Amino acid sequence: MSANKAGQNDAMPVLGSEEIARRVVEHLQQSLGVESEESGPAEYWEALSLVVREMGLQRIRATRKREREGKARRIYYLSLEFLIGRLLGNNLHNLGIFRQTEQAMASLGISLVDILEYESDPSLGNGGLGRLAACFLDSMTTLDMPAMGYGINYRFGLFRQSFAGGKQVETPDAWREESFPWGIERAKRKQRVKLYGTVREHAGKAVWEDTQEILGMPWDVPVTGYGTETVNTLRLWESRAAQGFDLNSFDAGRYEDSRSQEISAENISQVLYPNDNHPAGKELRFIQQYFFVACSLADLIQRYKRENSESLEPIADKVAIQLNDTHPAIAVAEFMRFLMDEEGFAFNRALEITREVFTYTNHTLLPEALEKWPQSLIIRVLPRHMQIIHMINYHFLHSEVEAVWPGDDAMKRRLSIIEEPDRPGDDQMVRMAFLSVVGSHKVNGVAALHSRLVQEKLFPEFHKMWPDKIVNVTNGVTPRRWLDYCNPALAVLIDETVGSDWRKDLYKLDALKAHADDPAFQKRFAAIKHDNKKHLAAVIRELCDVDVSPDAIFDVQIKRLHEYKRQQMNLLHIMALYRRLLDNPDLDVPRRVFIFGAKAAPGYKVAKTIVHAINRVAERVNNDRRIKDKLKVAFLPNYRVSLAEKIIPAADVSEQISTAGFEASGTGNMKFALNGALTVGTLDGANVEIAEEVGDDNIFIFGLTVEQVSELRHRGYNPRDVYNRCEELRSVIDWLDSGDLSPEEPDAFRPLVEALLNKGDYFLTLADYQAYSDAHDRIVETWKKPELWWRMAIINTASMGKFSSDRSIQDYSKIIWNMA
Repeated sequence: MSANKAGQNDAMPVLGSEEIARRVVEHLQQSLGVESEESGPAEYWEALSLVVREMGLQRIRATRKREREGKARRIYYLSLEFLIGRLLGNNLHNLGIFRQTEQAMASLGISLVDILEYESDPSLGNGGLGRLAACFLDSMTTLDMPAMGYGINYRFGLFRQSFAGGKQVETPDAWREESFPWGIERAKRKQRVKLYGTVREHAGKAVWEDTQEILGMPWDVPVTGYGTETVNTLRLWESRAAQGFDLNSFDAGRYEDSRSQEISAENISQVLYPNDNHPAGKELRFIQQYFFVACSLADLIQRYKRENSESLEPIADKVAIQLNDTHPAIAVAEFMRFLMDEEGFAFNRALEITREVFTYTNHTLLPEALEKWPQSLIIRVLPRHMQIIHMINYHFLHSEVEAVWPGDDAMKRRLSIIEEPDRPGDDQMVRMAFLSVVGSHKVNGVAALHSRLVQEKLFPEFHKMWPDKIVNVTNGVTPRRWLDYCNPALAVLIDETVGSDWRKDLYKLDALKAHADDPAFQKRFAAIKHDNKKHLAAVIRELCDVDVSPDAIFDVQIKRLHEYKRQQMNLLHIMALYRRLLDNPDLDVPRRVFIFGAKAAPGYKVAKTIVHAINRVAERVNNDRRIKDKLKVAFLPNYRVSLAEKIIPAADVSEQISTAGFEASGTGNMKFALNGALTVGTLDGANVEIAEEVGDDNIFIFGLTVEQVSELRHRGYNPRDVYNRCEELRSVIDWLDSGDLSPEEPDAFRPLVEALLNKGDYFLTLADYQAYSDAHDRIVETWKKPELWWRMAIINTASMGKFSSDRSIQDYSKIIWNMA
């Protein structure tokens, strides 16, 4: 881990190593009740985290005081996921005390590295959406922007992944059962949330009554910025019963009944994305979304009133609320309910204020990811909100749509927030993406291509109505965690070459281009990559019991497992490479290691089949001496931020191979390129902009474009035509289907084969296969020319200035939030 420049910010007090050691010992004795000599990494991690937390809390108080005195406008970022990763090392870097802490721990006879490795990853997210939220909080704080994140304090999060017989096994991720010293319970800020009940009219006013109540208990996590006094807050809500333990039932011997209300309430914050393929799961997921939204809005409104005035009329002057995808979309109806029912605003003015306050980020073009909820479910759980949604919809259709398309009932049906069923008797559905668009003043996509497709394909009528509403803000990643922290040796090399200012201005990396052809610089750059690969090889050995050579090409695909991300295409190509080596073990090719990390949703059968298939192929390939170790495959279990921090600096090749038009942006592509990996990818998401920045000669682009995908679908696509035409592809699919890789379960991989051949190959895996294979041939030829390879790698690192989350937040500030 690199030691950042502690003296960069002279106004920031920096603790010395002796003071850090003294405080750690104090917490060991007074907070944990242990002595130094009986303490190990677990105790030292908790004590040191408490020391750093104290620093964060002091700065939070100072930050809030400055904001109150300046009557600051604040950004509230609502997200169902915050994939924040381990916090201790990152906070030590941001606070400028990493080197001093290393010395302090050494003086106490323990290694800081061992302490950092003890920390668990908070299981508060799943994929890119959650990690983006974490990067954005880092950047908002680093840029001294008043901001607060709101989410859920999940007890178990998603799940802990392991493999049995190659199959994914999901178990609870008890990440905070022993300790989570970063979270501080704020009992005085708890909120009451109402559910169910009925709506009656009293004196001409709608009253929501006969409701059930649950409590939202806030837990605050300090969010440090790099080289700044500002510390913001991530507030996470935990669900609890409003009534709690029933003593009468307990005394009567009905012990389970005595805790039924507690269990029912606590279920809301137990798990991220509860399985919703049954009615109970669907209801729980919807309540989960409303729960954190209701708590967050009540909390921020109370803060607004404390800091500003009782009147919510000018609230947009002080409050901006960003909806991170459609998960918090019910916030639009909840905010309207508060304005009308609690504050007495007329409908039209309430809608105006709501639109002034809310903005919405769209993260997907996939239909199944654009949430829709059955109207009957909303009526049962939130009857008043369903009334308000109907009011918004009526106003929107009969005032705004009518003004643009007078008398066009077909257009009204197309744009209605309420989707009519295809079959009589089926439930009407509430389109949460439409509610988000109608209730916000800005909507953004997350890459230039994605935003254009949102305008042209997803919401074309909305774009015609409001041509200035749908805009682009390309995603970014924080260079503090994704280079400085995870790749310290490269950070030091960059510091020595172009200075250290790049941590807060990533465009400074552009100066590295002048060194791209320098043999001495190439040699140092390559040596750092090789050392990182040795470290990762040890991790692969530990987790997968597979020996890999750091001299091989490390080809990496780490991301949520979904058919559109096309891990299955990577798999088919690996199988083809294996067969080529069996045909000719002396083939003149470099050694290659294909590395995967991904979790498949528990109910997603094809995705879990792909996991199983990759592991079975890996077992076969890794134990076949005939191919002379020229090919290895490793699927690292339980992919998470701390594992990504080990994988990304070691990658030579970054697999970004989604079907064009499906990946909104991607941020893994940015992290890999920033660390000197070469991208093999389609012109999808942010790959388009990465290609523009690094140049066509420094990236391996292949496959159908968005326009070609559309043309192929229009023309008619039959995957069996490709299957019959390509002998190599046909042979590996037949092998996959034969049962040879899973003799105890011959049909194990049938769902994947069916998806590829008999169900239309919707994500065009076979259509792009040959171009993908050809791109890999170009990778091999380039690897054989080390001076060219390392020049390309350096150019990639040097060209990533645009992809800092700092730049993304600055764009949000100017384009969307109108921050002064």
